[in-house]
Amino acid sequence: MVLGIESSCDETGAGIVRDGKLLAHVVASSMDEHARFGGVVPEIAARAHLHAFTPVVRQALDEAGLRLGQIDAVAVTTGPGLSGALQVGLAGAKTLAYAAGVPLYGVHHLAGHVAADTLEHGPLPDPCVVLIVSGGHTSLLLVRDLVREPILHLGDTLDDAAGECFDKVARILGLPYPGGPAIDRAARDGDPRAVAFPRPLTRPGDDPYAFSFSGLKTAAARWVERHRLRGAEPSVADGAAALQEAVADVLTRKALAACRAYDVRTLVVVGGVAANSRVRGLAEQRCAATGIELRVPPMTLCTDNGAMIAAVGDLLVRAEAEPAPLNVSIDPSAPLDHASLTPVPGSGPSVKSADRAA
Repeated sequence: MVLGIESSCDETGAGIVRDGKLLAHVVASSMDEHARFGGVVPEIAARAHLHAFTPVVRQALDEAGLRLGQIDAVAVTTGPGLSGALQVGLAGAKTLAYAAGVPLYGVHHLAGHVAADTLEHGPLPDPCVVLIVSGGHTSLLLVRDLVREPILHLGDTLDDAAGECFDKVARILGLPYPGGPAIDRAARDGDPRAVAFPRPLTRPGDDPYAFSFSGLKTAAARWVERHRLRGAEPSVADGAAALQEAVADVLTRKALAACRAYDVRTLVVVGGVAANSRVRGLAEQRCAATGIELRVPPMTLCTDNGAMIAAVGDLLVRAEAEPAPLNVSIDPSAPLDHASLTPVPGSGPSVKSADRAA
């Protein structure tokens, strides 16, 4: 019975998982507090986690019909993320683990996104290609055993992530924060062919698995600027639809190319941008056309949540991985090499307990 805690950004999440089954899933978001600033304010996020932590954990325990004493392990996000936000979650998780007398496991936030799919579709196929798309991350991974083997990066974003591109262009178009859902809503009434936005890094000779969305953001800004210089307002719906189409095209094109190159029959799409309707729709269409199985978590498990961290913790417990040391700390910029992330002060590179379990 594993309790998972997530606090890397603006969502305070608690989830409980047993043997791969989701028993509780509670999230408190401070999104509304950040909206007037057009982005996440780290100090506000940390304070919101402090206020939400205990109520969220209590609600998760109530939802599962459990007492803290019935929990067998606690898993917590130790990176990457906002430093203050991560510290709040880790301090709370250490307290719970100590009070319950159970082991604590440090988890890499992005591995949590990958594991979120297992709560809906069961164990990950070995191997599978995973596309992580969120506000801060866009990566193509080759995953075998998530908690026992190293995670191979096929490609990552060189600048703006897909979700970051949505946020910035939404602001240019006058749409509210967060930009991803706002772009998705506006695009419903638009023509995706109305604007010929570029498809970055898709020409012959480009890195086939790397991503770059900064230029696409700039192209959208210039399109808006040209209209306003003429004294006209651009069609927000058309701009949103065309931008969304360009992002979905690049993401799915590269993901399917990776599946073909590595002879992988399953594509898993996770992260906040996996909730985007066009990304999901185009992925379904292209996977169906090429005989690739597509796995995408439910919308509620795409954004940050504690259930996904509990899912990794559950896998680590079953793999008999070594728990985190008492002085485990955070790593706000940790690369995704392993699912387990247990950095300690002064240790240099993060200690990967999954290495020892393997």
